[in-house]
This record gives sequence, C-alpha cells and structure tokens, in this order.
Amino acid sequence: MSNRELKACGRHGHVTYAPDEPDLAGRLRAETALGASWRCLRCGDWVLGEPASRGPADEAPVPPRGKALRQLTILRVLAVERIVRAVILVAAAYGVYRFSSAQTALRQSFGSWLPAARPLADRFGVDLDRSALVNEATKALHAGKGVLTLVAVGLLVYGLVEGVEGVGLWLGKRWAEYLTVVATAVFIPYEVYELSKTVTATKLVAFAINVAAVIYLIVAKRLFGVRGGSEAYERDLQGQSLLEVRVAGEDAHLGRDEPGRGVGMSEVGAGQGERAVVPSAGARGQ
Repeated sequence: MSNRELKACGRHGHVTYAPDEPDLAGRLRAETALGASWRCLRCGDWVLGEPASRGPADEAPVPPRGKALRQLTILRVLAVERIVRAVILVAAAYGVYRFSSAQTALRQSFGSWLPAARPLADRFGVDLDRSALVNEATKALHAGKGVLTLVAVGLLVYGLVEGVEGVGLWLGKRWAEYLTVVATAVFIPYEVYELSKTVTATKLVAFAINVAAVIYLIVAKRLFGVRGGSEAYERDLQGQSLLEVRVAGEDAHLGRDEPGRGVGMSEVGAGQGERAVVPSAGARGQ
C-alpha cells in the first residue's frame, strides 16, 4: 500500500468486493465489535460495512494500483494537454469563421492602416514590405471565402478529435490510446518538415511531447502488437482480476486468532502497514 493508493481511495472511495467463493470471501472479510469489515482491493485498508459489490472472483473489479495507477496518472496528464489543445483549436475555428464573415471590412481597414503605419515603422527600422507578419496578414485578407471555410471546418474537426482523445484518456479507455497514437503520429512528418524550415523552442517542445506520447503509449500499453499486443493486455487484465482478490486476501495472513479481528477496529497487521478504517456515515454505503 502506498500514499498514491490511499489518495485515490480518498478521492474516489474504497473498492470492496465480496467474491462468491466462500474461501476467498473469508480472506477478505473480518469480524469486529462494530460489525463486518471488508478489505479494499486498491489500498488494502479495512472498511466497515457491506461490500460495494458482489460476484465471482474472476469478475472482481481491478482498480489501478502501483504501476497501473502511475500509468493512469500519465494518461491524465496527456488528457489535460489534449483538452487544452482542443479548446484552442475550437476557438481558432470560431475566429476564422468570424474573420471570413468580416473579411471585406477588415481588408479595407488594413489597407488604410498600412500606409499610415509606414512612417512609424520606418522610424524603428521595420520594413513593412518585407515583414513576414504583414505578408501573412495580406494573404489571409485576400484568401477566398471557401478557403477560409475549409480552414475553419478543419480546425473544428481537429479540435473535436483532440477533445475526444482527452476525455477517453482521462477515463483510461483503450480505444482512446489507439486514437491518440494514430492522430498524433499522422502529424509527426509535418512537424519534422516545419522543424526543417525553422527551429523554435515551441516547435521543439511540441514535437518532443508528441513523439514521447506515441512511444510511451505503444510500449507501455502494448498497442499494435507490441509486447504481446491486445491479447496479452486483455489476458493480463482477466488474470489480474482473480489475482487481486487472492493477493488481497492472502498477503494479510488473516488467521482467526489474529489481533484486531474481535476487538473493535484496532490495528490489524500493523507491522505490514495495514490498518482498519472506520468510514464516515456518508462513506459506509460505498
């Protein structure tokens, strides 16, 4: 048990489970002066009250713990980055759409503003005729409305895809991992091309994040056949469901004569870092 598991249970509640198999249920259940308590499958603490769910041992919930919990934390960091990117892209799509509707007025304003700004620019040594910013603005102002509409739609679709990725990664969905790898890898060649033209800190950081995310997801989550692929991943999850129940029950060495089983909610196996938990009134129903 680590602080990470305890914090997860503090945020989301304990995960208690009563397997149908009597021998396993007996290992996960303890009688106290206050009533029955069940061992949490995530943090290992004892929780007073009825278990959150019941069923066969091989259908027991497998809450992320240890390495799996660390992986979920990384996925959620990636999810936040994807959601922020989605918000920016959707806002950009809206901006392009509004720009296209006011393009004529903006073109006229820009045409009258540019000559007036030349004396000030000359005083500061800025050649507006060779300014990359002015050239790009001129191209945008003279772009066809159909082109701007396509740009707005493209930004909107890309933003929605990023948003779906973010939500899926936050929830730890496997399909979101595949979607993230594919959607990110598609743009890596373009990022390499952009870096070959000009190298900036922003481009380098974005490129490094995208490459690291693709490699991490493929290797750590066994995507596209790597390290046994999806079959090994699913087999590990299915086997772990029963394993978690057995380990949770067996590593406590719950003999009937252990201290703490019949004396209220006193320390149980204190040498192993396990302790009994008396949940609040609101948490006893979990």
